Amino acid sequence: MAKPVIFTIDDDPAVLNAIERDLRKQFGRDFRILKADSGVLALDSLHQLLQRGEAVALFLADQRMPNVTGVQFLEQARALYPDAKRVLLTAYADTEAAIQAINVVGLDFYLMKPWDPPEERLYPVLQDLLEDWHANYHPPFEGIRVIGNRWSPTAHDVRDFLTRNQIPYHWLDIEADEQARRLVEPFGANAPLPLVLFPDGSHLAQPSNVQLAEKVGLKTRAGLPFYDLIITGGGPAGLAASVYAASEGLKTLLIEREAPGGQAGMSSRIENYLGFPVGLSGADLARRAVAQASRFGVEILTPAEATGIHIQDPYRIVTLSNGSEVSCHALLIATGVSYRRLEIPGIDRLTGAGVYYGSATTEAMACRDKDVFIVGGGNSAGQAAIHLAKYARSVTILVRGASLSATMSQYLIDAIGATPNISVRARTTVVEVIGQANLEAITLCDDTGRTQTLPAWALFIFIGARPRTEWVSGLVACDEHGFIKMWNDERPPGWPLERAPFLLETNVPGIFVAGDVRQQAMNRIASAVGEGAMAVFFVHRYLATL
Repeated sequence: MAKPVIFTIDDDPAVLNAIERDLRKQFGRDFRILKADSGVLALDSLHQLLQRGEAVALFLADQRMPNVTGVQFLEQARALYPDAKRVLLTAYADTEAAIQAINVVGLDFYLMKPWDPPEERLYPVLQDLLEDWHANYHPPFEGIRVIGNRWSPTAHDVRDFLTRNQIPYHWLDIEADEQARRLVEPFGANAPLPLVLFPDGSHLAQPSNVQLAEKVGLKTRAGLPFYDLIITGGGPAGLAASVYAASEGLKTLLIEREAPGGQAGMSSRIENYLGFPVGLSGADLARRAVAQASRFGVEILTPAEATGIHIQDPYRIVTLSNGSEVSCHALLIATGVSYRRLEIPGIDRLTGAGVYYGSATTEAMACRDKDVFIVGGGNSAGQAAIHLAKYARSVTILVRGASLSATMSQYLIDAIGATPNISVRARTTVVEVIGQANLEAITLCDDTGRTQTLPAWALFIFIGARPRTEWVSGLVACDEHGFIKMWNDERPPGWPLERAPFLLETNVPGIFVAGDVRQQAMNRIASAVGEGAMAVFFVHRYLATL
């Protein structure tokens, strides 16, 4: 396959040659560097590349060009290559134009002239953008193929696991795809589905998440018997803690039962996270955090789940779902929360077959030109609605309250209001889901008691917050809802030490808590990241007392 293209445009020959030289030096091994001295010529070249089926990864255009400015070129190039990253090269006087271009052409970054030294002012920015592009780039498929029934809950679980762990795969519906039927023929008429085919010729039938993980190279067993710090939960709090702990020299193990990123990793778009003016997806945030943690030597187990803990001072010993045990001096619980189940008739039978808890990114494309519903009024529900609206004919958000304003960020409310195929039904609940093999309709009830049954292709549930703390009950103090208590210098009952607990320390010395699983947490990504980082500071103070 031809290398993806980096395309640079500038009408000044000296500048064009200089930027081409720097790009070729740093990125020439993996990308083809093309240049043009005008926007018109560049657009002609783009049409030729498109006809040949070649990929463009990044545009780097000078703003001050005659006839076609950099912004104008990027706007036209976006129509041809919508997924390519767009960077504007500007002089100081053009800064305002560059900022406006963020909204006009979805500009990813702007660079100031001169860019010397490129090692500091050019390469890091472009490298980051190219990694983002590559993470979402889909070349002709040669990887994992998943064959199954569209409405199979097991097939949904396989696809959801691969999606959340950012493992590329190609989905083939056995009922709608002739190629799928041909691929299944060698396995017999009663071949168990879903069937997962791998590039090396091997396959797995109805695999568990652990089987999938081991096959694709994820780590499910700890490599050592002891760690300075074990973190349970790979959401924003756990990932942040792992980065700070490992970067400061602590031998760190991160245990995640589903996929790094937690609920935040399922968000289709996060636009209020500091430092990302054009937003990023939860998957992007998780990918960046995992890469950063791995760079510092964090050992990540996924899927793996902590099922119990006992104390043998000075050790905290964690039992995993596979029966193994691993010990540490300090434990950070950052297991987050899961969506609360909707207790209504038909829900269990149709979960995974039209009814989904989260999973908007996994199922979005299957909702093309369909009518879908979302239950919940928080930010996750709002992000899912905006994402699904790109594909679905209509998206209806159902909330029990009078409006979204009490539970959702204003930027999402504004975006929902500006999206014509999203509607909000307030003071409305789902009282029944209807269907045999898959969801066909839902019954709604408003605050007056009036019911209405409507056809529905999919129902996405984003309600409540159920903490994952069953495995520490009886040892770590929780409130009546299961959220872990933090004592804030107050000595809890039975506290064995002369000192008071550190901030974020539980009633058990050396066991800390961070993120949404903590009592009275803020339930925001930035606060979870901050707590994870802060917890490591107090872990160091605890370790110093041993």
